[in-house]
Parts: sequence; structure tokens; C-alpha cells
Amino acid sequence: MPEHTDTPGPNAMFGQNVQRVRERNGQTRAVVGGLIGRSAEWVKAIEKGRLGVPRLPLLLRLADVLGLRDLAELTGDERLTAVSYSKAAHTALPAVKEALTTYQFNGTDEEPETVDSLRARVRQAWQLWHGIGEHRTNVAAVLPDLLADLRHAARVHEGVGRRRVLVALAETYHLAQLYLSFQPVPELVMLTGDRAMTAAQDADSPRAIAVAAWYMNHVFRDAGERHEARVDLAMKAADLIRQGDTPEDLARRGLLQLAASLSYAKIGRKGDAERFWDQAESTAKRLGSGYAHPYLIFGQGMVDAYAITMNADLVRSGAAVESAEAVDVTPMPSATRRSFHMIESARAYSMQREPVAVVHLLKKAHEESPETARFNIFARSAVADLAETGPATVRGDARFLRQEMGLSVAA
Repeated sequence: MPEHTDTPGPNAMFGQNVQRVRERNGQTRAVVGGLIGRSAEWVKAIEKGRLGVPRLPLLLRLADVLGLRDLAELTGDERLTAVSYSKAAHTALPAVKEALTTYQFNGTDEEPETVDSLRARVRQAWQLWHGIGEHRTNVAAVLPDLLADLRHAARVHEGVGRRRVLVALAETYHLAQLYLSFQPVPELVMLTGDRAMTAAQDADSPRAIAVAAWYMNHVFRDAGERHEARVDLAMKAADLIRQGDTPEDLARRGLLQLAASLSYAKIGRKGDAERFWDQAESTAKRLGSGYAHPYLIFGQGMVDAYAITMNADLVRSGAAVESAEAVDVTPMPSATRRSFHMIESARAYSMQREPVAVVHLLKKAHEESPETARFNIFARSAVADLAETGPATVRGDARFLRQEMGLSVAA
């Protein structure tokens, strides 16, 4: 007679892990299912062990929706790491990593660069990020020296000069965080977000703290942190500049309202997501229809474009497509943001199962900013899927785009 055991089978264990992570995130089955193109009943069947572990492309989407980097947290297989399959590494990553993890303990006798000159270099670096061409490659070329010079200046300058340098250093850490995003180095993304916030606080600058909170919000969202912590961070930072009516203050306040909206959308709280999006829209209107912040890019166009993301995360595919059809991203003064919002539009059409529109938009996004498309997780997975399993009408274009994006057949 076989020995009785209460050890759950692999399907049951996988399902229990999915349910545990989903509930930890505060996500409903409908939200998780909708974001990966499946029903709430499909998620329930997974969680109850009635369905087995999905194939790798769908498993990667599930891990991304649940905010997981390691597939092992779902499967128990330590050999499977989500970032190994879904994220690419830029060629300059080792140099940027070295710049972030190299520490200088002397050299304060050397005369530092002037504060105005350093701040001008930071502005130029942001222009490279938003400009046409290989924006990651261009920014990676200037980041190491810029970080080293700003750190040196922060050690040497005092008083107001030091605080201005620290604000510039925080802005440069934001650039580093953006460069590192969608690469298999989550620990460095967290590091740069934390360093930016520390520099902003040391500068005693409410505006710098507000921007750092916007970027930390992205870090927390990617790490699967609880939405309450993200909203609390955004609202506390917004409270620091609640009395300001200048464009600089309004742009930052609007960013944090968007942060709260996106956080609530991630867990399916439609009313709260729309409430904060409405606040962001009201803030953008105060700035005027043609306004866009020089490097944060906040303005009416950005708010309208984020309606696509909000509705897609709320699993309202029809509303997401309507938002995509209503917004014109061409006036937005950032090739990277134009490309990103085109990719989000493609994600909306993907939820509607319209592969022709998906491929068309991803091709446009790649033409607009090749490295934005190449490193975006949705773009990579959608192109890989459509190139192999898409309808015959789009498979050829998807395979061409796969080649243009430098993806392997198994990407």
C-alpha cells in the first residue's frame, strides 16, 4: 500500500504561489487575467491546480504582471529567472555599473567644475535621453564622467553651491535609473532610485524630492511593492510643494498625481485611478495646452497618453484603445516618450486581439526610438510571439521587426 503524503503536486504548488503573490500585491483575479489576455476563471483554475504551469511566453507575462523578477518564486525552479528571458543588457552596462559602484575617498584638493557648468552638462544629458537616435547609447557615453564630476563637486562645494550640485546629482541618478530600466540589474535600479532620493533630501529641495518620489514610484511598482506605500510616498512628496503655483511646482505635482493614478490602476481600483488622473489633467490644464516640462515632459499630452496605460492596467481594453485613438503623441518633445506611448497603444490593441494594429504600432515605435522598443518588455515579448504564432498576415512583418530589434528567435 503506497505511503500517504500531503505534499502538493507541482500544479498545486505553482497555483498556491500565484495566489500568494497576487493577494500580496492586492490584485484581483480579473485584473491579473485581463493584463495577460486571460479570464479571471483561468487565473482561478491556475491557482486551484486545475491547470499546469503555462508555457514560457505566457509564464513571463504572468511574472511581469505579478511584479516578479524570479520565475522561481512561482515555479520553485531556481534556474529560471524572469530577467534572463525577458530583459536585455546594453553593451555599456558594465561601464555604467562600474561608475555607480566606484567610490573615491580623496581628491578634494582638485578644483571642481563650476556649478553652472555641471548643471549645463546635466541638461545636455537629458537632451540626449529625449533626442532622436540611440538614446541609451548616447547617455551611457556621458554618465560615468558626469557622475564622477558631480560627486567630486558635492564633496568640495559648500552651502548653496553644494545644494545646487546635489540637485543636479539627483537628476543624473534619475537618468542612470532610466538607462538601467528594462535591463537585468534590478538591484542597480533600486540603488539609483535610493541615491537620487538621498541627494534630493540632502539638498533640502522639495522640488528635487518630488521628482525623486516620481522615479521611486516606478522602482516600487516594478518591485511589486504594495500600492499603499507608493501612494503614500507620492502624496507626502506632493504635500511639500502644495502651495507652489509656478510651472516647476505644477509639473511635479501633476507627475505625482499620475503616479498615484497608475498605482491604483495596477490593482484595479478604477475610481481612485480615475480620480487622481483627473487631478493630473486639471494640473496640466493650468499649465496650458502647449506646455511640456523641459526634461520631465509633463504636460497635457503626457497626461492624455497615460490614460492609455491607466485603462490598460484596469483591463478596460476598449477604453484603452479609445484613448490611444484620441491622443496625438507627435508634438511631445521626446522621442523616447513618443515611442513608449506608441508601445502602450500597441498593448491596448493586443488586449483587443488586433495583431495588425499591434505590429503597425510597434514598427512605428521602433522607428521613433529604436532602443526604447528594443528594451521594452512588452514590445520584445509581443514581437517574439507574433513572429512565431501570429496570423499569417502579420508574421512576416513581426519577423522583420524581430530582426531589426536584434532579438533572437527564442527571445
